[in-house]
Amino acid sequence: MDKAAFERLYLDMLPGLYRLAQSVLRHPADAQDAVQQAAAKAWAALDRLPPGHERAYFTRIVINECRNIQRRRMRETPVPDIPDRGAPPGDRELALAIDALPEDLRLTLLMKYMEGYGEREIAAALGIGIPAVKSRLYRARRRLERTLKEEVALE
Repeated sequence: MDKAAFERLYLDMLPGLYRLAQSVLRHPADAQDAVQQAAAKAWAALDRLPPGHERAYFTRIVINECRNIQRRRMRETPVPDIPDRGAPPGDRELALAIDALPEDLRLTLLMKYMEGYGEREIAAALGIGIPAVKSRLYRARRRLERTLKEEVALE
C-alpha cells in the first residue's frame, strides 16, 4: 500500500474508528488518543499491511490501543465522568441500552450496524471466528430487545 492509499483509507475510516474507540473507552480524549496511536502504528507498519485486509488490520490496532488505554486507566484513580452522547432524544434509550452491553457484544454490534463491516471483516478485526461473530450479534440483539422491552414496561 502506498502513502496516498493509506491516507485515503485513514480519512475514510476515521469517523468509524473514532466511534468504535469512543464506544470502548467512553471518553472523547482517550478515543482520539487511541485512533492517533493506531494511525502511527499502522503508518510504521505500512509495508506489512495485509493486502485486502487493511480495514480489519486498522480496526484491530484501534481495539488494541483502546485496551492499552484501559489498562493504564486501571492504575489511575477514577473520576466520575458524565458521558456525552450525541444521540437524538428518541434514540437515547437505544444508545443507553447499547452502552450497557458488555464490550465484546457492543463492539461486534457497532462494527456490523454502525460501521457496515461484514462478518468476515469483524472476525478478522476481533480475532474470532465467523460463528462467534454471528453468536455475538444474536446475543447483542436479544439483550437489546429485552432491555428496551423492560424500559417500555417501566413507563
